[in-house]
Amino acid sequence: MFDARTNKSVLFVEHGHPVESVLLFPSGGLLVSTGGRYVKVWDMLKGGQLLVSLKNHHKTVTCLCLSSSGQRLLSGSLDRKVKVYSTTSYKVVHSFDYAASILSLALSHEDETIVVGMTNGILSVKHRKSEAKKDYLPRRRRPAYRTFIKGKNYMKQRDDILINRPGKKHLELYDRDLKNFRISKALDRVLEPDCTIKTPEITVSIIKELNRRGVLANALAGRDEKEISRVLNFLIRNLSQPRFAPVLINAAEIIIDIYLPVIGQSPVVDKKFLVLQGLVEKEIDYQRELLETLGMMDMLFATMTRKESTSVFKHTADGFLENKQIES
Repeated sequence: MFDARTNKSVLFVEHGHPVESVLLFPSGGLLVSTGGRYVKVWDMLKGGQLLVSLKNHHKTVTCLCLSSSGQRLLSGSLDRKVKVYSTTSYKVVHSFDYAASILSLALSHEDETIVVGMTNGILSVKHRKSEAKKDYLPRRRRPAYRTFIKGKNYMKQRDDILINRPGKKHLELYDRDLKNFRISKALDRVLEPDCTIKTPEITVSIIKELNRRGVLANALAGRDEKEISRVLNFLIRNLSQPRFAPVLINAAEIIIDIYLPVIGQSPVVDKKFLVLQGLVEKEIDYQRELLETLGMMDMLFATMTRKESTSVFKHTADGFLENKQIES
């Protein structure tokens, strides 16, 4: 800072970055400087002592502005944001987003208008909405008690048509969890004993939906011994059912991939993995036998079809020869 009369430096502060803008409070006691991502406030009465350093922008801060009351400090940056600070606590109380990087910033005299210049050549002018006066309407009189009980004892006549009001359908808890992206919580709800025993198709449908979203591995990861045992018990109980097999086999593969490094640390989990392995091997044997049976049936059907076509051809040929003999 220089003295205009003597043209000599009377105060020097080190901002630490190339300075983009400087703002002096009307009282002359505080100086604000911007450079880099920092907004720094200096106490002029204490010889330029640093009062506070603010780092709320992601890119270089380019401009500063002070409200007419002196209670709000505004800063614009190349990150396309204008931050509004309280000059008492120096905390961000509001923020504006713009379409391009900000180079300049100004407020009207009554703080009713904010003007921002941007790098794309656009000058943005925003006006503060005036608070509309509330029109207080006269308080409506509540209906009398007889209004609520009117028609309560009415008996339906023969020609009357009764219209029932449809009841509101509420989402299940696991559907709410899925709607709010609480995938692990949704899976935990459908793995409860009541759900897995009475309605296993709901558990399978949730597993299928998580797999469709691509988050089944995230929902299954990070579980302790009790939780992973519950999952393995459900797989062991329902893996052999044909309607559930495709979904549960895929889930079993994901579980093995996740917990393979920790196998051997829990005897309970290891035992369940062995049972699951036995079920998978047995299912593979069933599938192999089924494929062999299908192959034999295909051969039988092909042989029967060949014999039928040969007999039809022979019957046609014999009829043709008989007709030739009659004509001759």
